[in-house]
Amino acid sequence: MRSLAIDTSNAAAARLPVLVTAFRFGAVGVGGVAVNLVVLQLLYGALQLPLIAASALAVEIAIVHNYLLNDRWTFHARRGSMLRFARFNVAALATLLTNVLIVGLLVRTGVSYLVADMLGIGAGALLNLGASSVWVWRGGAP
Repeated sequence: MRSLAIDTSNAAAARLPVLVTAFRFGAVGVGGVAVNLVVLQLLYGALQLPLIAASALAVEIAIVHNYLLNDRWTFHARRGSMLRFARFNVAALATLLTNVLIVGLLVRTGVSYLVADMLGIGAGALLNLGASSVWVWRGGAP
């Protein structure tokens, strides 16, 4: 008699790379936040550059940080690519726009701006991970 038990080991093994990729992507993102804050503090707090300029530079430096680490560690690319870097910047811009849109819409409906921002960050992170996996790195390293 055949066993009716379902073998979930293959399904679990198939999900493992996705979970590892998501974990690494998230860890890089947390590092990017730290880079952004340190650079902003240096440029605006110490060097007293105008806030908008300092913030824009801090964001772009964090994007470069995130791209380099994701390129090598998260997605295991063999060599850098200006096309992937440009795409990653576009994905980061889409993430920013998503976050701002969600915050604006939720705050208008009475949601706390901090809760709205957390939801916007979550949605943006999922969008960025999806875009990075499917479009920037196309599911693997070229």
